[in-house]
Amino acid sequence: MHDATTALQRLLDIMARLRDPETGCPWDRAQDFASIAPYSIEEAYEVADTIAREDWDSLPDELGDLLLQVVYHAQMADEQGLFDFATVARMIGDKMVRRHPHVFGAGERTAGQWEDGKAQERLARNRSGTLDDVPVGLPALLRARKLSARAARTGFDWDTVAEVAAKVDEEIDELKVELESGDREKIFDELGDVLFTLATLARKLDMDPEACLRQANAKFTRRFTAMEHDLAARGLALVDVDVKTMEEGWQAVKRRERGEPVS
Repeated sequence: MHDATTALQRLLDIMARLRDPETGCPWDRAQDFASIAPYSIEEAYEVADTIAREDWDSLPDELGDLLLQVVYHAQMADEQGLFDFATVARMIGDKMVRRHPHVFGAGERTAGQWEDGKAQERLARNRSGTLDDVPVGLPALLRARKLSARAARTGFDWDTVAEVAAKVDEEIDELKVELESGDREKIFDELGDVLFTLATLARKLDMDPEACLRQANAKFTRRFTAMEHDLAARGLALVDVDVKTMEEGWQAVKRRERGEPVS
């Protein structure tokens, strides 16, 4: 614990020095909450990516980058007399104790205990609406999942996965109608409905739609790159071939991944 305390204090001191109005770094001094916020989001994704790749050697470094974002915001807040890092640490500690009375207090854990605690906290912040505190800055698919999950706790939900899957089909049919119409505004709206319903389907399957899409992105990248390399081995570049040849190469990569013969 002493090592952790010493290391954390060193980081806090480094940030304070970087933000020093006279001797600090010009770039760091020029930043504010709004300019740093995107980096905070980016670093969280870097952590998620490192975990997805199971790159455990790099994870401490990426977690450090994420911790730096918390320290950065806390330092700026301290400068403005809003709060400091100790306040941040104390508040999250208090929250974890409050939401786990079965660990830190009397009583057994009950179903919905965590959410009941969050609901009480929303009331304390005068945000009593069911969807009030679902952050608008979340990635859209993740926010869609959270919105539908929050609504589901009120009973506003489908009973089965099959019902949600049927709703996906319904939304796709509605999208097809608008594709025929060519009305871009309506296409935009219906495509959003499809994506929202897919996020709801992921929730019903107890899956993270962002993780599903990240896996699909990785698969597409892997297959496209393999197809490109296969063409290069034949002395061809993507600009040299037509779509039919690319599709044949794509299908060959898929068969190779499945262990099937590739002609």
